[in-house]
Amino acid sequence: MPDISLAMIALLCLAALAAGWIDAVVGGGGLLLLPALLLGLPVSTPAAYALGTNKAVAIVGTTGAAVTYARKAPVDVRTAVRIGLAALAGSSAGAFFAAGMSTEVLKPVIMVVLLGVAAFVILRPAFGTAPAPGPATPRRILAAIGLAGLGIGFYDGLIGPGTGTFLVLALTAVLHLDLVTASATAKIVNCCTNAGALAMFAWQGTVLWQLAALMAVFNLAGGTLGAHTALKKGSGFVRVVLLTVVFTLVAKLAWEQWLA
Repeated sequence: MPDISLAMIALLCLAALAAGWIDAVVGGGGLLLLPALLLGLPVSTPAAYALGTNKAVAIVGTTGAAVTYARKAPVDVRTAVRIGLAALAGSSAGAFFAAGMSTEVLKPVIMVVLLGVAAFVILRPAFGTAPAPGPATPRRILAAIGLAGLGIGFYDGLIGPGTGTFLVLALTAVLHLDLVTASATAKIVNCCTNAGALAMFAWQGTVLWQLAALMAVFNLAGGTLGAHTALKKGSGFVRVVLLTVVFTLVAKLAWEQWLA
């Protein structure tokens, strides 16, 4: 456990609470939680410890949100689990390669993918407002397993932030789900990606378990509350939160990268 002040621990717990709420509503809680860990941990701490601790915290809030959604949203659990198993394999592979990554590599990559998300959502105003009639075809399910499972799963293990958001976008686009149902499905898949990545980070010994346990309590509270909020407010609210989160974080990362 590195030497962290009580004030910084309190700020990290608040970040975990907010990240849990954001992640449950639209995904992307790691875009708040990981930068908070990168900034809050001593500068001598390798980036792999921030990545590993992020996963240990996130899996708790994601699981709480997934349980809340599964009880009330029309989720195809069988399809979600199939995508999730592929995502578990992808995230384990991504985490294996993540140990050698530096903090300086993370911020520009996250910024680029965020701008891509924002452009896509703005250019498609009807995106995710209503589900397609009828169940998804086997071809679409297979495409979702490849893209949302293996592809985004690998990204989650390698870098992590924005995985929930990318899962929501991929599931909405490929399976033609509305944003609320896509968020619910993404939570189940995200539980698997977090589990695969966390197992690899734990094996490598790059998880700060004491700090993660404390932050996880706040992340769970935020995740459960966020799922209830999304179910109550609907897809329009999820879209607004998505764009707000994306632009806020792009501005924050741009400031840190070029102006700070």
